[in-house]
Amino acid sequence: MKDPYETLGVTRSATDKEIKDAFKKLARKFHPDLHPSDKEAEAKFKDISAANDLLKDKEKRRRFDAGEIDASGAERPQERFYRDFADGPVYASHAAQDGFAGNEDLEEFLARAFAAGGQRSQGTSRARGQDVSYVLPVRFLEVANGAARTLMLPEGKTLQVTIPEGADDRQMLRLKGQGMPGFGGGSAGDAYVELHVEPHPFFHRKDDNIHVEVPVTLKEAALGARIEVPTISGPVTMTIPKGSNTGKVMRLRDRGIRNRKTGQRGHQLITLKVVLPAADEPELTGFLETWQPKVAQEPRKEMFT
Repeated sequence: MKDPYETLGVTRSATDKEIKDAFKKLARKFHPDLHPSDKEAEAKFKDISAANDLLKDKEKRRRFDAGEIDASGAERPQERFYRDFADGPVYASHAAQDGFAGNEDLEEFLARAFAAGGQRSQGTSRARGQDVSYVLPVRFLEVANGAARTLMLPEGKTLQVTIPEGADDRQMLRLKGQGMPGFGGGSAGDAYVELHVEPHPFFHRKDDNIHVEVPVTLKEAALGARIEVPTISGPVTMTIPKGSNTGKVMRLRDRGIRNRKTGQRGHQLITLKVVLPAADEPELTGFLETWQPKVAQEPRKEMFT
């Protein structure tokens, strides 16, 4: 993987805010939802998301800068000396060296390998396989609606991962028996997959509710209109009341995240944002120049009280 600082275009002395701002700028540019058929943009977005995940975590950033982990977050190989084991129990050091998951597995191996009085056991030694951990970047809508993903492992194998509907960022999934194989007929270890949810360009989640800012034209806001708005499950049509203003919040019931415990959906909260025409509108300009409102407005009054 590339150096995360280079990926985000920041220096190693960049502040947390500079890193956050750089990521937001690149996310808006390369987000897959804005480039649905652009594989290059999708790959670029995954790179900047992975770089942001590493650098926004203070401990991971410190360890990367110190050379303890690489750009993917994996441990860098470290030379081990006898003093690395001097402070721990004797079995702990040998368990780590010999590939056992822990002391209990090593002790089980020794107990089965040798009977009391120095006689060799007639049974076959068994040991449980080691657990493994992975990080899986997922899209916002994949966790909002649930999805199935195939995780490519470094050794060329694949792991089928079911992303539950309504999963949380940094949620850990346990795949039983998908870790390293056991020894001598022992059970396989488990695979732990940590979900890293990528931000969406306009949807924002708060608990089970979805928040989104929707632009409306001056005419739609003033006269009212039926408009199409996006939701996590697809576009729907809603009514904008006559005389709506920027900041007005409207609710679409049961259009949010499904709660995994209750089964009930949250809501989608829509904040309206009135936008003026992008091009010159002489008729509108002429009308406003001569228009005298019946009620005087002082929209900035509270800022000076």
